[in-house]
Amino acid sequence: MTDTLTDPLDKTLKKIASAGARAAAKVLRADAFDGLAGREQLVELVAKKLKNRRLLLVSNREPYMHVRRGDAVECIRPAGGLTIALDSMASACQATWICQGGGDADFEVTDERGRVKVPPNRPTYWLRRLRIDAAEEKGFYEGFCNATLWPLCHVCYVRPKFDSSDWELYQAVNRRFADAVLEEAEPGSIVFLQDYHLALVARYLKRARPDLTTVLFWHIPWPNPEIFRILPWKKELLDGMLANDVVGFHLPYHAQNFLQTVDQELECQIDREHQRVLRGDEACSVRDYPISVDFRAVFEQAERDETRRAAAALRGTYALEGLKVGLGVDRLDYTKGIPERLQAVERLLERHPEYLGRFTFVQIGVPSRMGLEDYQQVVAEIEERCAALNARFARGGWRPVILLKGHQDFDTLIPFYQLADLCVVSSLHDGMNLVAKEFVAASSNDRGVLVLSRFTGAARELEQALLVNPFDVDALAEAMHQALVMPPEEQKVRLGRLRERVAQNNIFNWATSILKDVVQLAEDSAVPAS
Repeated sequence: MTDTLTDPLDKTLKKIASAGARAAAKVLRADAFDGLAGREQLVELVAKKLKNRRLLLVSNREPYMHVRRGDAVECIRPAGGLTIALDSMASACQATWICQGGGDADFEVTDERGRVKVPPNRPTYWLRRLRIDAAEEKGFYEGFCNATLWPLCHVCYVRPKFDSSDWELYQAVNRRFADAVLEEAEPGSIVFLQDYHLALVARYLKRARPDLTTVLFWHIPWPNPEIFRILPWKKELLDGMLANDVVGFHLPYHAQNFLQTVDQELECQIDREHQRVLRGDEACSVRDYPISVDFRAVFEQAERDETRRAAAALRGTYALEGLKVGLGVDRLDYTKGIPERLQAVERLLERHPEYLGRFTFVQIGVPSRMGLEDYQQVVAEIEERCAALNARFARGGWRPVILLKGHQDFDTLIPFYQLADLCVVSSLHDGMNLVAKEFVAASSNDRGVLVLSRFTGAARELEQALLVNPFDVDALAEAMHQALVMPPEEQKVRLGRLRERVAQNNIFNWATSILKDVVQLAEDSAVPAS
């Protein structure tokens, strides 16, 4: 990672430094992508290098969901960093995306194979949905994925649970995903697997179709070997992951943890110079690729007149006129540090009573994994803290905290990003956290401050944010205060540097880096041995 700017972007930022907020936004929109890896370069790579090799994306979550609204069926785009980011990649590559169907009307709009073309207004790629029944959902998703692997990898002081029946269902659902891939795959297809839900899929695929190229991107942290070694099925999980041609992580630290874990747990050869694991006739390259967002799409959406009107309407709807506004956007998950954030809001109001009646914190919370007791407890704690804050400090029509629970369409988040004076991302541990990058990309109005946990992958890139230890409530409260009193010019300069980084390292840059490595590996393997 380097701070050196490409010439076109450097010129753009110099223009921004001397322009007004509106003019700066127009300059950035017009010029900032010259010389950067963007959608066009990704499409060119696919056309020239991958040629007729089909790209299959595979994830547990879906990028579009069909839901019932009265008598009508509506297609929504759920708020979620991974699927929002990959949607742009899938569209650019005209991929086929295999995922679990979760909407109550999902299978009313698909063909007999569970396929539907998306996005609804400009169809560019196929979505193939799998039906996962309630028993599978409980054991595979709630059980092994989120009661076992999630706490094991995040190390947020929630004890992982180890249940052999959950492990059996995890294997069974991974086989079902593999079967769906095999039905869609053509000779030489590239299969891009997403996250810890699908660690075994590549092994099942390679047994049936060794011609497939498989890549697994692990979106959450990878713990050190001492933590991982308590998993009863560690060797089987690692074996499944190493069937991939490439395994990717957000951070070099997580990639190194993975290599150390493999070295300790399996008989293999580690080629540290090239970051490869060699086992028999298999070779798996281990890389780090920090994911990002579709900067251009988010920025230009934030620039639309309807977005500004929506932001103004939100002020009226939630009685925010004339107030400073703080914002949190998270799944209701114990790793996101929401209780600590609310405690910091309370500390802020105690130490700076001048904000009473003048500052409101809006917490958008998306329910997640509500069948698990640990998640029920954190949601209950969040609700109790919000209620206690409002009971203690509310006066007249003003409330210090507004909790908005429910699934959010991504498009509805952009106006919230626009009206926020500060956005707090206080994750206790996060592989990346794309909310931080979405907020930066949506800051076309040159205002707002990002308060960011040091324990996110995003903190390695977004150094112009106010970086905090979320476990230190006093420091978090002080960072909020610093954000609220920061002069407009400083906000503008910080956001300019943050936008530079997110624009430069966008989702297409990420995808291009991964696919270039896939192409290089294929070319290397085709060279006859001397």
